[in-house]
Amino acid sequence: MPIDSPTRPTPSDTPTHPEAPTSPAPAPARMSGRARLVLMVLCAAQFIVALDFSILNVALPVMGADLGMSQADLQWAVTAFALPSGGFLLLFGRIGDLYGRRKLFLAGLALFTAASVVATLAWNPAALLAGRALQGLAAAAIVPTGMSLLTTTFAEGPERERALGISGTLLSLGFTIGMVLGGSMTDTLGWRSTMGLLAVCTLLVLVAAPGLLAESRTPDRPRLDVPGAVTVTGGLLAVIYALSTAGERGFGGADVLVTLVVGIALLVAFVIVESRAEQPLVSLPMLRRRTIAWGNLGGLVTFSMMSTVIFVLTLYLQEVLELSAFQTGLVFGVQGALSAVAGGYAPRVIGRFGARRTLVFSLLGQGLFVAALLGLDSGGRSVWLATAAVSLASMCHLGAIISYGLTVTSGVPDEEQGLATGLVTSTQQVGLTVGIPLLGVLATTGSELLPGVRLVLGVDAAIVVAAGLLVALGLRKPARS
Repeated sequence: MPIDSPTRPTPSDTPTHPEAPTSPAPAPARMSGRARLVLMVLCAAQFIVALDFSILNVALPVMGADLGMSQADLQWAVTAFALPSGGFLLLFGRIGDLYGRRKLFLAGLALFTAASVVATLAWNPAALLAGRALQGLAAAAIVPTGMSLLTTTFAEGPERERALGISGTLLSLGFTIGMVLGGSMTDTLGWRSTMGLLAVCTLLVLVAAPGLLAESRTPDRPRLDVPGAVTVTGGLLAVIYALSTAGERGFGGADVLVTLVVGIALLVAFVIVESRAEQPLVSLPMLRRRTIAWGNLGGLVTFSMMSTVIFVLTLYLQEVLELSAFQTGLVFGVQGALSAVAGGYAPRVIGRFGARRTLVFSLLGQGLFVAALLGLDSGGRSVWLATAAVSLASMCHLGAIISYGLTVTSGVPDEEQGLATGLVTSTQQVGLTVGIPLLGVLATTGSELLPGVRLVLGVDAAIVVAAGLLVALGLRKPARS
């Protein structure tokens, strides 16, 4: 299926002539020592945010008992982080473009450090939720500005592919390692140690970053699109709240339905506002570009569906196979190790086949390996199938993460990188948020868990494969007239 290679991007969607000679991909340039340090700082910040998504999950029951939180209220420890982190991404990405990405990145690190201290010392549920909400707000500043600094620091081509490969690997590892660390630290040091670890790690990055990062902003200073900022932020907040709450209560609650309708209405209003604004927050012509529209669809699907797989496999391993938390962590440890290997090879694959082809084949591979999990049963040997299939699916998932980021940001001028990476990271955050509420609840609605797990995995695999085929069609090179 002919899909344009991103190794020679063009600013528009005008296809290159098929008869034009194809030059071999240049060999990756060796990074300087300073460039490696810059990449280390930026990737460390992304890793910490990914770690925060999952490190507290295993500790929730212990934390709730310590703070006197009911079982129904435990979800708010996750939702309090997800709401601001997803809702403010586009706004903060644009603010970084206009007023300085380095400045906002450092401010986000400082706020994240302080918020992690508050969460560590939380003396009641309100203090914990406040700390988690501030962590999410800080993450909304760190993630898009960090990605923009990365894409503007490293030149488009092999250098950026290598940098994004490392960043994508650490992003995937952060989510997996967070689950393993969360269980072991809670058992040995208590749940507060998980938040304390985040505070210490972020502080180290904050100390190193100012001397390494150069300021980056758009050359001109257009006015901030306030109506667009209000409608998109409010819409994202409402939609994420509705989907997160639906995971616990279902979609029948009045508050869920009303909030979801309000969120969708605000997002529709945002599109109308942007179509009339002189200096819009989001360029609608940019959203109409094939690479951005279809690339983000691929990203949304790979994140939402893989997070669902991890959720239902955790239930299956502990409830059906009766593995301990430590044994379950070992399964995901294998997954994380193989994902790291995939991250090392992904830039080479992308350099050979192009980011768009890699995105399509990664989605198809992820879907097929998830489908292999339909062979799980209640026998002990299924742990080997679970380990192998989820690890191979995760390797494809990592390829999709890296290639969709390159697909979306390739050919975008530096002054719009904050917007492009804001869309990329919004897709990541929304994907991590919506998958489990939409599908994960199906695993626990029946009287037996195993049939529910199979149902979720079957639907999940079908969605990923369908998305891969749609992305392939959407990114197909138009026929010449």
